[in-house]
This record gives sequence, structure tokens and C-alpha cells, in this order.
Amino acid sequence: MAAQRLNSMDVKKMNRNAIYRYLNYHPSTSIQEIASAVNLSLPTVTQNLKELQERDLIIETGLFESTGGRKAKAIACNSVAKYSIGLDVTRNHVGIVAIDLSGKMVKNVRHQFPFANSETYFQGVGRLVDDFVADCAIDSSKILGVGIALPAILEADRQTVSYATVIDFKGGNVRQFAEHIPYTCVLSNDANAAGFAELWGEQDLNNVVYLSLNNSVGGSIIVDNQIYTGQNHRSGEFGHMTIVPGGHTCYCGQKGCVDAYCSARILSDSTQGSISEFFRLLRTGQEPQKALWEEYLVYLVVTINNLRMLYDCDVILGGYAGAYMEEYIDLLQERVASKNTFEADGSYLRVCKYKLEATAVGAALELVAGFIDTI
Repeated sequence: MAAQRLNSMDVKKMNRNAIYRYLNYHPSTSIQEIASAVNLSLPTVTQNLKELQERDLIIETGLFESTGGRKAKAIACNSVAKYSIGLDVTRNHVGIVAIDLSGKMVKNVRHQFPFANSETYFQGVGRLVDDFVADCAIDSSKILGVGIALPAILEADRQTVSYATVIDFKGGNVRQFAEHIPYTCVLSNDANAAGFAELWGEQDLNNVVYLSLNNSVGGSIIVDNQIYTGQNHRSGEFGHMTIVPGGHTCYCGQKGCVDAYCSARILSDSTQGSISEFFRLLRTGQEPQKALWEEYLVYLVVTINNLRMLYDCDVILGGYAGAYMEEYIDLLQERVASKNTFEADGSYLRVCKYKLEATAVGAALELVAGFIDTI
């Protein structure tokens, strides 16, 4: 079958999109730099910049120093032209963020709001979103939509939940949220959303495994900057890999799952549910936190090494526990390297860049990415 030929409108859109994406990665640049980078003529770049400016998507930020002729204008994306809202729906809380087109978090809140598969709950979430938008003082016309991340497996259409045990929402549909939220709503798996956030803005990192160490363990696999969902849309369920045959019982009913050994709850249960308090006590060498941490590391290192053997790419630690591991990264890299059959270097392991509300940010970024695709 012959390849479909692009018409002039298609080419124009591709050029405009390439220019916008370049500006998104290179703030405050010049027309000449853009033309050289995207391999387009100056008149083509100038015309596209004019259209982007008319849509309020770019702004002039000043003038560069003269190199002998007329000073070049400095151009940047107008990151506040649009906003996106992200929700992290958990068993006990709802986290809400607003981000701009650059992915910068404008505001975030977290409400204790236990999940219930009921009309009252979804009405309550709608009110939380309305109040949050009002507090942000964002014009509703600038909101792209609401990304809703759930601890659940979704059907291929991303509209319906096919599996959920952390929250009682199997068979649930995005409509249950959308009926009470006056914006476009999109569902995401929570770990996939957080993994997507970690790769946002990264130009040199295309393949990665994200290990989410929340109160339930999950993850995502990203190949060529795309989430690999798997044949049954269940990829990245690292929490249900067996690492101790016949071991502790997981919430899924099986024994020896990663979740039963590496969940953030293993640590925070010793401090009345506070992960920050656990790490505060660990820093001072308190017990039982020190002993818990040493045992936790044994299973975490096995899990990380298994992921490295499976995927042969960088591994990012995230979630409630992962967000506190920056100061322990040298120790972790040393221990994973000691397990590795092929390399004596653990630098493939890194800690998440989003320490706060990564899941909600990732859910919101999906809408931003969709918007950028249309430019």
C-alpha cells in the first residue's frame, strides 16, 4: 500500500508543531536559532510564529544582545496560555494539582476523602475540583481538562476500569466523575501517570522502568517515550511479581508478592502512617525504623535487580517511599550493583524528580501532551 501523501495543511501543521516543541524545550530563543534547529526557512518560521502568537501560545520576552546588526527578538512559549488539572484518587485521599503548559505545578492540595463507589462521593470530588479551580483563580476557558489517576487497571478505551482491589471501582466508568466535573475528563492508571511525569521534558531518556513505592506497589514501562501497556493493559504490575515463594500474603490474595515486602506501608506503619516521620527517625538511627529499613532494602534490591535484568534500562524509584530515597541513592546503587550479573555499576538507578504529587501531575500532563499534539 502506497504511503499517504501529505497535503499542504498537513505540512504546515507539522512545521508549526515542530517549532512549538522546540520552544517548549528551549525557552527564550531567537527566530534564527529556531530556523536552524528545525531546518526550516526564516520566512516559514516567521509565519508560523505569527500564528502561534495570535493564538497566545508564544510571547516575546525581550531582545538578545546585538552581534553587529539588529537585535534579535527573544521568543518563548506562553506557558500560562492553558492549564490542566490532575487528580490522584487513592483509597483515603484525593490529591489535586494544577499545572501549566510547561508542566510546572501551579498549586496543589490533598484532601482526606475516602473512596466510595457512590453518587455522593463523585459529587464530592466535583465540588473539590470546583473549589480548587476557584482558589487557583484560573479562567475556566483556559482549562484543558481533568486527568484522573486511579489505582486500577483500565480497559483499552481508557473509559472503564477492568480491575481494582485497592479501591472498590471494578467496572467503574469515567462518566461517574465527568457527570460532576465541568471539564473533559480522562482516566489514567496511577503508576503509569507518575512514570509519564518523570519523562516529561527529558530529551535524553527514552526508555525507563518506573517503580512506584506507594502504599501499594506498581510501576510503568516506557519505551521510546510511550507507555507500554501490554497485551491485556496490565503491564508494570511489579507489585505482584513473586519474590518470596510462599511468603507474606499480599492484598491480592497471593503469597510472596513484591507489594507485601516493598509497599511504603511496611515503613510507615511503624510511625502511625507517616512516611516522613519514618525517614526522620531513620536518620537518627532509631529503632525499630533502622531494622525495618535494612529488611526493606533486602527485598527492594532484589526487585530492582530483577527489573534491570528484565528491561536493561534505567530504573526510577518513585511513590511515597521513593521520594525520600535521594539521600540513600549511593547505598542503593552499591547494593544493586553487587547483585548484578553483568555490570558493577548501579548508576542506572535514580530517584524520581517529582517528590510531590507525581501521579496527579502525570494525569494532568496527559492532557497537556494531547493539546500540544494539536498545535
